[in-house]
Amino acid sequence: MPSKSKRESSGILPATNNSYTTGNPSSKNKRRRKNRKRRETTVYLGMFKAKILVLGPCESGKTVLANFLSDATETSGGEYHPTQGVRILEFECNGIEITPGRTANCEVELWDCSGDHRFSTCWPAIQKDANGVVIVYNPDQPNHDKELETWYTQFIQVQGLRDAQCIVFAHHKPMAQDRIRAQIPQTLANTACVHTNLDEDPDAVREEFKNFLAHVISNWTDKRDQEELSIMNN
Repeated sequence: MPSKSKRESSGILPATNNSYTTGNPSSKNKRRRKNRKRRETTVYLGMFKAKILVLGPCESGKTVLANFLSDATETSGGEYHPTQGVRILEFECNGIEITPGRTANCEVELWDCSGDHRFSTCWPAIQKDANGVVIVYNPDQPNHDKELETWYTQFIQVQGLRDAQCIVFAHHKPMAQDRIRAQIPQTLANTACVHTNLDEDPDAVREEFKNFLAHVISNWTDKRDQEELSIMNN
């Protein structure tokens, strides 16, 4: 059965600058009017649905990240349990800023896929209707980078997805030793790659995923607008 959990996060207004003189009410009033205008001009685009695949080598931290992002009740514990096939987690991500002044909410289906290639016969079913891909690897493992090109080719290039619909998480496990870290191959040079560490900066991981969803939704809306324009011109 798919694991389900809900998480809501709202957009955060920019912090105000408190360096102004307290005896200058005009400056305060201008700032209040500016913030009020920003809130009033924000356009809500609605609720979207996105199927996001989480892929990568075995023991790269895919399940830990998927559980964290979805606020799933399952915990990773200290023992490694390889994913059998795929796990599906459902949750909501709210207050996504698509572009300045345009926000949306998103119902996310996060497909936590096994890194074992013996499940490759399931890949066509897993790929169907995917809107985005998160590739996870452990940069502290010397061989993980060699698998990245396979995942990218199979799930991005073959499926005709754009680089904006893919992000690479270079996920560091707790107490990782300081060593020469693996680099992503040149094939993924145009794909965003961020280093993640749930112990040191968990909020940054959520923010990077939220930004990624913004790119996925933006890509979908741009494609929809182009199709509508094409229909009107024909």
